Amino acid sequence: MAPVGSPFELRSSGSAWNARYKYDEPSTSSRVFSGFADTMRTDKQPKLAEMAQEVPAREAWRVFGIMAEFVEATERLVGIHPAVSVFGSARVQPGTPYWKLAEDTARLLSDAGFSVVSGGGPGLMEATNKGAFEGNGLAVGLNIELPAEQFGNRYQDISLRFKHFFTRKVMFAKVATAYIVMPGGYGTLDELFEALTLVQTGKGRQMPIILMHEPFWRGLMQWMRERLATEGMIHESELDLLQVCNQPQEVVDTIFAFYEKRGFEPSPQEREVLLNL
Repeated sequence: MAPVGSPFELRSSGSAWNARYKYDEPSTSSRVFSGFADTMRTDKQPKLAEMAQEVPAREAWRVFGIMAEFVEATERLVGIHPAVSVFGSARVQPGTPYWKLAEDTARLLSDAGFSVVSGGGPGLMEATNKGAFEGNGLAVGLNIELPAEQFGNRYQDISLRFKHFFTRKVMFAKVATAYIVMPGGYGTLDELFEALTLVQTGKGRQMPIILMHEPFWRGLMQWMRERLATEGMIHESELDLLQVCNQPQEVVDTIFAFYEKRGFEPSPQEREVLLNL
């Protein structure tokens, strides 16, 4: 409900609010709104008609590109299970403690039999791929085309390149038996909360979501407890979806402990869930 007046009392003023509330609530209206008679601009109609023909054609071709990304990724990643998806900053330099933590963790996971999947770029993604590449498992990079910052690293047994973030995110989720989240910025936080949302809502498999290096994540975890849980934005038990580890071996042990009684293969119900990501 609009806070000022009725939607049909509003007139075109150029504001986003008025643009939104020029029509009845769809669930209660049987009217088809075609504009206000006293504000119709006939000089815009030819341009609108031209756009109506042009935009769907461009969008249709874009859909084929999206489909191609899904098909190629599905075919090339079909044999990498069990796999672990690892997220982390693109800005961390070699020789730093975070770099060593990512590299050592990936090496242990690789030697334990996991394929290790990263974003394929620089920073902690490169450290992750390097550790996995030097181990026994596969090092996988899901690269993304960006205007700046992202370039593929050389430590990839399987390298894919995506134009669209959402197709890349789907593949991170489809192949994962666990998520490991290294220190990072906006992109890492986006991937963390995407993983949490999938697991919390049941749209993804139940699996470990592991934050590496407790001091880095301490403030976020405190805020989630004191704000999200205390104010009822999430259930307190949902904080348990996250686990925090400081040492690479802890990560490996945590993942094996989770799957000890059930194995890594998804159940028939989980396969159905993954089909509908």
